[in-house]
Amino acid sequence: MIFKIYYQENKDETPVRENTKSVYMEAESERDVRQKLKNQSFNIEFIQPLEGPYLEYEKQSEHFKLQEINES
Repeated sequence: MIFKIYYQENKDETPVRENTKSVYMEAESERDVRQKLKNQSFNIEFIQPLEGPYLEYEKQSEHFKLQEINES
């Protein structure tokens, strides 16, 4: 399944809506996403599963690119 992850780049700062970024990732579950991202230095705000028409809509965006995370 494809997930869209909304995040802030700095874990130590209070989240500001205007600074929210997003990344797309393939994973089996939300838990799997969190596990893959546990060593990243950003603050996850929300993880949204994408499927059906919403996934097709997101794929049309120029920003749609699946992120590969090295789990080392």
